[in-house]
Amino acid sequence: MPSRKKIIPAYSFLKSPTPQQIRQLIDLYRANGWWWENEDREDVIAGIVAGSFFFLAALHEDVILGMGRAISDGISDAYIQDVAVVKSFEGQGIGSAIVKKLIENLQKEKISWIGLIAERDSYGFYERLGLKVMPDARPMIVKSL
Repeated sequence: MPSRKKIIPAYSFLKSPTPQQIRQLIDLYRANGWWWENEDREDVIAGIVAGSFFFLAALHEDVILGMGRAISDGISDAYIQDVAVVKSFEGQGIGSAIVKKLIENLQKEKISWIGLIAERDSYGFYERLGLKVMPDARPMIVKSL
């Protein structure tokens, strides 16, 4: 793993991650509390990446330092989700760059509505990037057993 010094990662859109990238992505999901042991299968993460409209990784020397993805119908709406950065590299602008690059590429595709669900402690991060709270909206979910 690279040191804490300021680095400038390369950003790459993934469609078919390598086995090494899949393990790193699982570790990043786990570090953020978004991964469960029963989903610890490489085909699950490969499917998430392949099924995303865009899946962006921040890389330094073949190490994934951050990720984010967009899901979309490819015509009008998109959602950004799973934005995460390796803890020791937070605060270096990697997460901001991921969100900006996802938005920029969605707008290039003429997608006019881009949303996300921000966790409570991340509202400020997204507001600094120009996203706004949707008045009178509340996230809802159906949880599977």
